[in-house]
Amino acid sequence: MALERTFSIIKPDATRRNLTGKVNALLEAGGLRIVAQKRILLSRAQAETFYGVHKERPFFNDLVKFMTSGPIVAQVLEGENAVARNREIMGATNPANAAEGTIRKTFAESIEANSAHGSDSAENAAIEIAFFFSGLEIVG
Repeated sequence: MALERTFSIIKPDATRRNLTGKVNALLEAGGLRIVAQKRILLSRAQAETFYGVHKERPFFNDLVKFMTSGPIVAQVLEGENAVARNREIMGATNPANAAEGTIRKTFAESIEANSAHGSDSAENAAIEIAFFFSGLEIVG
């Protein structure tokens, strides 16, 4: 097993309902350590850049609108196999298919408003972390 870092977002649907602490508790109980965290309101340009990989997808504009609809909590998580572990704790993208006790099964309102984003690979985690955080903001 390898100690690694991953990136996570607590999405606007969850911050609106004041669930940040509950989501963090699930992450920590699952063996991940929060080594950087900040609450921000994404601009349209930031959201379009961050989700640029989806620019040609039909849901892109709705995704950008949703992700700029309220504050998010951007996080760097650290732990053994953190990318895979975070994805387990989040659960399936569609909350209807997510396992009991996962973030999305417990808190999501819909497929889009599914309360959490997590990196899908170590490579993307590095890119996403660098988008939101400087090295000085990450305290292991």
